[in-house]
Amino acid sequence: MRFLLAPEQRAFADSLDAMLTAADTPSVVRAWGRGAPMSGRALWSRIAEAGVFALAVPEAYEGMGPRPVELAVAFVELGRHAVPGPLVETVAAATLLTELAARDDTGPAKRLLPALASGASTATLALPPTPVPYALDADVADVRLAVSPAPEVPADPADAPAPAHATGATGAPQSATAAELRLAPPPGPPRPSLDPARRLSPLASGGELLATGPHVTAAAARALTTARLVTAAQALGVGLALLDRTVAYVKQRTQFGVPIGSFQAVKHQLADAELALEFARPLVLGAAVTMTGRDVAAAKVTACEAAYATARTALQLHGAIGYTAEYDLSLWLTRARALRTAWGSPDTCRAAVLSATAARP
Repeated sequence: MRFLLAPEQRAFADSLDAMLTAADTPSVVRAWGRGAPMSGRALWSRIAEAGVFALAVPEAYEGMGPRPVELAVAFVELGRHAVPGPLVETVAAATLLTELAARDDTGPAKRLLPALASGASTATLALPPTPVPYALDADVADVRLAVSPAPEVPADPADAPAPAHATGATGAPQSATAAELRLAPPPGPPRPSLDPARRLSPLASGGELLATGPHVTAAAARALTTARLVTAAQALGVGLALLDRTVAYVKQRTQFGVPIGSFQAVKHQLADAELALEFARPLVLGAAVTMTGRDVAAAKVTACEAAYATARTALQLHGAIGYTAEYDLSLWLTRARALRTAWGSPDTCRAAVLSATAARP
């Protein structure tokens, strides 16, 4: 099966690629990691002006969505250029608020969604189940959303249908313990992270209560599905960037008087990396079409494992220079490793695929 983008979608991707190429994102990433987000904020505004965040927000709240396929297209380019910031979290937060509004809880959506769509606000999000509710870039986010732990959050409501006696008026799965959505207070200093540009902070407890009830659990499940989808797309972009940079490098580096890219062993490693990434691409786009928890989890584990394998190949073929933090390749290497476990480790996503498949009639 082939998933071909429409001409408008390809033009959208090309425009983002051109804008981000001109933005010198490596310097933006390094500044963000040092705790100087000014250039990152400026780039965030340009991304918002391109309509990226509006793709996750319904028209009723000044957006253009939800349009998950276009979101996936955009996040491939954001990953390709290693753009920093709570990109995934802002889109997931928009999904959470949209789902609450669809279940007749419109207050939080009216209050927060327009600013997220326009880029005036950034958001971070912590969802259950997590032992410690770490949130990305909580120290710079304008909106910090936290959902209290629930007994179980399925990968997608459609993958875990509740019996008739366990559903409410909206058809949302019921939970023995009602979940809460709160605006978390400002966090403490960020903790050290594998990727310096991914600044992780534990969210403080308490804060303003925005919503409570079983519908929060259902909305959180949908937000998790969206987070996994755009993380998969972002990882795919990271892998493609690593492959492009490594191909360019092996054409330049010589050994025994010839480019190392002419060696058969090097060609095979790069071919394996490209095959893995190209295999992941239709899974990501297909998951964006169906938006089921099973398909999204499969896309996430496939894309993230392909990006991680490409990162290992890139590191090996670059040799010693690949280990240096000053070399720009490191920005994509650490991002590939961090995204591998963000919003669900490979084991977690595989388990979601297996459980959803087993539950199908």
